[in-house]
Amino acid sequence: MSQNTADHIAGSRTRATGTTVRVRYFAAARAAAGTEAETLQLPAVDGPPPTRADVEALLGQLHSQPVTGQPPLAQVLARSSFLLNGVACPEPATEIPDAAVLDVLPPFSGG
Repeated sequence: MSQNTADHIAGSRTRATGTTVRVRYFAAARAAAGTEAETLQLPAVDGPPPTRADVEALLGQLHSQPVTGQPPLAQVLARSSFLLNGVACPEPATEIPDAAVLDVLPPFSGG
């Protein structure tokens, strides 16, 4: 993660340890990200842990260049559902604990 990205997420807050989150992508999210999973190290901050919205913003920045033939990851994230440690996570303000697993589930079609 670049220092600018870290500064963007951290703002003026500091915390002794950062937050690690494993992001797993499924279906169209996997295609848009160009990978099935990645581990992010979010910067240390003073205050509450980062939120799902913080993770989404960081992913949009890290994957700002779309994979050839795919929509930008940020577009896919905007219409996706999320699981946090295996539990539905519908609220962007949900705090992400250290060592969490965040699954990105785009809409599926068919029957």
